[in-house]
Amino acid sequence: MRVYEASIKYQLVSSLPAIRVLNSAALVAEYMRGAFDESPVQESVWVIAVNRRNKPIARSMVTLGTSTSTLVAPSDVFRYLILQAATGFILSHNHPSGDPSPSAADIQLTRAMREAANMMQITFLDHVIIGDASDDPLQRGYYSFREAGLI
Repeated sequence: MRVYEASIKYQLVSSLPAIRVLNSAALVAEYMRGAFDESPVQESVWVIAVNRRNKPIARSMVTLGTSTSTLVAPSDVFRYLILQAATGFILSHNHPSGDPSPSAADIQLTRAMREAANMMQITFLDHVIIGDASDDPLQRGYYSFREAGLI
């Protein structure tokens, strides 16, 4: 039988802008700038853990997928949130195609996260998909489920 020990690794991310309240999708997109640069042709899902005042306390990549999809379960996200003692969170992932419009899988994931967050009593603030402004029909470069009224 194998027994594992869980631990938290804190790593300073010095390239982030000044930490402030993440109260809009535009600020989330700015905060996530550079996060997807290591694997720009693969979808990756990140969770931003926030404190009671919606200030970020950590951001962590949850999963790395293919050029068109990635698998993530609520348990993958909440493992990070519980270890970080987060009171709320923002989910973010990229679309390597550049178009941040949500897919059916993105909508399903958001619903599952909303249900799990309610059960865990951790506030789900938003799910922001990051793309490229030139490929975005709205020319913003991101899509917010909260702004679309889906959270």
